[in-house]
Amino acid sequence: MTIGSDEDLEKLKAAGRLVARTLKAMGEALEPGVTTRELDQLGRKLLEDAGARSAPELSYNFPGATCISVAPDVAHGIPDDRRVQAGDLINIDVSAELDGFFADTGASFAVPPVTPKVERLCRDGRRAMWAGIRAVRAGAPLNGIGKSIEAFADKNGYSLVRNLASHGVGRSLHEEPTEIATWWEPSDKRRITEGLVFTIEPFLSLGADWVEELDDGWTLRPPGGEPTVQYEHTLVATRNGALVVTLAD
Repeated sequence: MTIGSDEDLEKLKAAGRLVARTLKAMGEALEPGVTTRELDQLGRKLLEDAGARSAPELSYNFPGATCISVAPDVAHGIPDDRRVQAGDLINIDVSAELDGFFADTGASFAVPPVTPKVERLCRDGRRAMWAGIRAVRAGAPLNGIGKSIEAFADKNGYSLVRNLASHGVGRSLHEEPTEIATWWEPSDKRRITEGLVFTIEPFLSLGADWVEELDDGWTLRPPGGEPTVQYEHTLVATRNGALVVTLAD
């Protein structure tokens, strides 16, 4: 969507703050012994207490309020009775509809103790996302986002998953512009328009450039099981840069 009024922006910000606070609370509750279903129930309660609805459940009949993926899975993991263990790498993706507006955020969490390589991957996953966010400005090329992210990945020795992309959001969970590459895609000639609402969510990996869907019809995993992280924000493009709406504070 494109923001059309101050009221639209305030409602989008409210949805963004809610999913950010929900993600933060779920991350803080992540510890050995807790099940991914219990984490999902926490997320559901926080969303529903605020009058929001789970976006994947509402839009796609996803079997959970949030997506929780335990490595080697990287996205769209279904919450269940699996217990978190020390050393796990876990991705949590929270998206919701509040008062007619959708916001989407996500992050990967390493449950201590983990190797220095995984710690660095998590740190650099956030840095890759922010490299893309810094490329946002009304009038700029949309593929400048992926160009900046790929430059960061190449410089630091990472690969990028290339069959998962960022997307427009706002009035629905997935909308135009679709398929916003988080890698350099020279054939994409689109430009960022003022007020455009979309996500930036690179999947940074220690070797994977592809994911496959498992038999459950949802969960995505690199064929080689390479450690992979995702960090995601929803933002609004302005003439001065990106206005990130999925910040907890």
